[in-house]
Amino acid sequence: MILVFGKTGQVAIELQRQAPEAARLTALPRAQADLSDPAACAEAIRTLKPSVVINAAAYTAVDRAEEEEPLATRINGEAPGAMARACADLGIPLVHISTDYVFDGSGESPRTPSDPASPSNAYGRSKLAGEEAIRASGCAHVILRTSWVFSAHGANFVKTMLRLGAERDRLAIVADQVGGPTPAAEIARACLAIADAMIADPAKSGTYHLSGAPDVSWANFAREIFAQSGLTSEVSDIPTSNFPTPAKRPLNSRMDNSSLTDTFGLPGPDWRAGLQDVLTDLGALTT
Repeated sequence: MILVFGKTGQVAIELQRQAPEAARLTALPRAQADLSDPAACAEAIRTLKPSVVINAAAYTAVDRAEEEEPLATRINGEAPGAMARACADLGIPLVHISTDYVFDGSGESPRTPSDPASPSNAYGRSKLAGEEAIRASGCAHVILRTSWVFSAHGANFVKTMLRLGAERDRLAIVADQVGGPTPAAEIARACLAIADAMIADPAKSGTYHLSGAPDVSWANFAREIFAQSGLTSEVSDIPTSNFPTPAKRPLNSRMDNSSLTDTFGLPGPDWRAGLQDVLTDLGALTT
């Protein structure tokens, strides 16, 4: 049985959509496994005794984390650590989703999993705490860092652009932040494949990256959303300095996926094809 923490998030929904019936996937909502109570998360693993755990739940309010860092750290740092220790006790692998925000966003080169982490905001620090706790637990694990997640579910950049593009003739979008938009469906697909591989060969433990290709700015991502959906709103490029936020955003979110491909045979997805699928789901595709 695959035990998933999270039920209504973007990746959790896709995991439930994609898991084969034979896999017997159980997704725990917050009412059954609140990550602000790490001990309860560990107890759920010990009680259910799954064959593998996928943690698809997190505190993701990046700006609010600046004021709620202790809560963000409990959910993103302490809870994954408690999960990992329970997995270590039972001898089962853990697949955990992390983020490009563990890096400082400097430079222009794609980050590799071995590059030093140096988060520049509270959210990134909380996610790095989770990574470190998982590694310290001794459990078989894969930490899968990803970026700019989008889907037909929940709140994300694609759905925001569709709404604003229908309301306004012109939008000013940040153009100096560059990264790889990643379809939640592809993250879920990778997590399921990794889970199977880890059950068979725990020696593949480690940290890997999965982000969409090609790298793109938020402004050009918006242009592609409008092009595929037939919206005519024009995009004006602005620098990050013109759009201040409580949490500092990384300018460079480029990620190197090669070790994931080498170890698990999973290439970085083309986000443009993933965007077509999402727009089809939303009934917004016109091209």
